Amino acid sequence: MVYNRPMVRNARIANSSPIIEIRNFSLELGGKKIIKNLSFEVMRGEVFGFLGSNGSGKTTTLRTLLGLYRPTAGELLVDGGPYSVSGGVKLGYLPEERGLYKKEKVLDVMLYFGELKGMSRADAREFSLEYLKRVQLEDKATIRLDKLSGGQQQKVQLGVTIMNNPELLILDEPTKGFDPVNRRLLMNIIEERKKAGATIVFVSHHMEEVERLCDRAILLKDGQSEAYGTISNIKKEFGCTSMDDVFVKVYGGEATEGGDE
Repeated sequence: MVYNRPMVRNARIANSSPIIEIRNFSLELGGKKIIKNLSFEVMRGEVFGFLGSNGSGKTTTLRTLLGLYRPTAGELLVDGGPYSVSGGVKLGYLPEERGLYKKEKVLDVMLYFGELKGMSRADAREFSLEYLKRVQLEDKATIRLDKLSGGQQQKVQLGVTIMNNPELLILDEPTKGFDPVNRRLLMNIIEERKKAGATIVFVSHHMEEVERLCDRAILLKDGQSEAYGTISNIKKEFGCTSMDDVFVKVYGGEATEGGDE
């Protein structure tokens, strides 16, 4: 794929610089080619859909971007350089595999992560209590995490992810397993972060979420880009009226259940 900068519908975004740049990225693991010469960029202030079936290479790309894998070829840059925790970009990452201290109380976990992110204990407490009230978990603040349902734990992890107003959010299936009421609640929270100026990389299998939230997207198949651009341009390119139709057209019924690579 030619590495270039497509036009986007939002003038503020179109005039901004990229916060993420993936340039000619390839990765081999165990002798298998997982990612094949992938190039794209994410502009500051946009919500960018990162799409594909399980096994298409989404999680692998994110892990390499964050330094967990070393690329076989190419560059993966955040704010112009390799990602570093001590770098200039405040990042919030909600991984597909949730990871919280489940034997600890909800509020204690949130305060711990808030302080790790540089918040004062008082500010972390204020944010945490307001957030728990927003997601209808205020009565669970002193309950151990392992006593909560999976969906409730996921709400807590999203709260930890957005603490201290990260300018870059990477959300890997943030609404996975949620009922329609809680999906709408979390979508509203994500939209609020967008309006506050955050850049969001949004991984989802729910194409209606993608159409609601995303300015642009890339659709991967077998570690390669099959579609890249604004949502409207992708649908136009494939002659489709919805992203669901685009997804089906690319995969032809091949999408499978299981872990991502």
